[in-house]
Amino acid sequence: MTGCVALVLCVAALTAWRVTADAKELSITTIKQEPYTMSRGSELEGYCIDLISELSRELGFQYKLNLVKDNRYGAVDSSGTWTGMIGEVIRGEADLAVAPLTLTAVREMFVDMSTPFMQTGISFILRRDSASEDSGFSLLSPFSTDMWVGILIAFLLTGLCIFLVGRISPTEWAEPGTEEHSFTLLHSFWYITGALTLQGAGPHPKALSGRLVSAIWWLFAVLLLACYFGNFNSMLHSDNKHVSIKTFEDLANQDVMDYGTVEAGSTMSFFKNSKNPVYRRIYQHMERKKSYVSSMEEGVRLAEEGNFAFIGEAVSLDLAVARHCQLSRSEDAIAMRAYSIAAPLGSPLVKNLTLAILKLSESGELTYLRQKWWASSCLAAGNAHTSEALRPHDLRGLFLLLGLGLGIGLLLALLELVSRARNQAKDGKKSCCSVFTSELNRRFGSKGESGEQEDSDKGKA
Repeated sequence: MTGCVALVLCVAALTAWRVTADAKELSITTIKQEPYTMSRGSELEGYCIDLISELSRELGFQYKLNLVKDNRYGAVDSSGTWTGMIGEVIRGEADLAVAPLTLTAVREMFVDMSTPFMQTGISFILRRDSASEDSGFSLLSPFSTDMWVGILIAFLLTGLCIFLVGRISPTEWAEPGTEEHSFTLLHSFWYITGALTLQGAGPHPKALSGRLVSAIWWLFAVLLLACYFGNFNSMLHSDNKHVSIKTFEDLANQDVMDYGTVEAGSTMSFFKNSKNPVYRRIYQHMERKKSYVSSMEEGVRLAEEGNFAFIGEAVSLDLAVARHCQLSRSEDAIAMRAYSIAAPLGSPLVKNLTLAILKLSESGELTYLRQKWWASSCLAAGNAHTSEALRPHDLRGLFLLLGLGLGIGLLLALLELVSRARNQAKDGKKSCCSVFTSELNRRFGSKGESGEQEDSDKGKA
């Protein structure tokens, strides 16, 4: 009986609250921050806008949405007055504050806060090139891995081409049966290696085809070395010094990169009140350098420009990393915290908001909103470069020039052999094709085949 009475009273209280809420239009304050609240023409959209709409549908209230006047979340200033959205709720200028408001003990003393609608922690973002660890193979850094693979393939193809030209061209190897072939496979690779080091390695090609291939490879080697040393020099004198920064301790122990967080926010308060010596040093550095930023957008912009690490809530930083491919978020996350809705002390709204948020969480609606407004992939992937190393497409013209030169060189060598075969065919009154095939067999066939061909020619004579 007692349980039934309690249930009736709860239903009556909820019904009375709905009537009161319908009679009074709630004033809700929020702050512009992607993707929570964003402008789309004259309208607002985002995660928090959808959350307010779902809560309104669940609890049946009308509302009017306003942006916070001073563009702050809420902190106590030097005169003891609360600023931002928390200040508006305390002064009665707003019934609710719906935004990525961090649930803290200090705020809970002055306003009532609902159950969290999102969990997060404190982390930091910085440019990928600043976050990368110095490699012991820095001599390879001017070229990307794909570029080195392309150079290796070009080296092997050029060596093989020199070897084939040396065997095919009659000028390079006039009498296969009596003369020794100077351009063996080993010597061909040794010859082009000497060109890479700008040194000669004789004997040099005598035929036009061999000289063409050699000249193209020399040109390729000179331009390639110029690109390598030019990019290597720019990396050595780059303004972005490469340091390994992966944790907050790494951040505190270096003085190359500046860092900061949003001024008068909960993240700043955490470092200010922390007893951890590492976090205290971070706060002292930010105070000494006055490296605070006025908004999340400014912090992301400074991190993109380089030599700056922006400290903030991990869930907001994840969105920045998804939208800006050159940024990277540290895996180190501290001070796990939550986002809640703020209401005046003693407000009857909080209990009902808590129940509605729990229902939305259990039904998967909060997960859906998170997936909707958080990008799952980098939107600027086509324009972002995670490394300054040269890639094959940067020097595709050089590789095309080398390929064209190798093809023409092989073609000229074949034409030289065809010309010789034609002259021999006229002298011996044989078909040009049979003489050409015989020449190829002498140059690439076994000694036995060459000996049988010579015996056959002698027998016919």
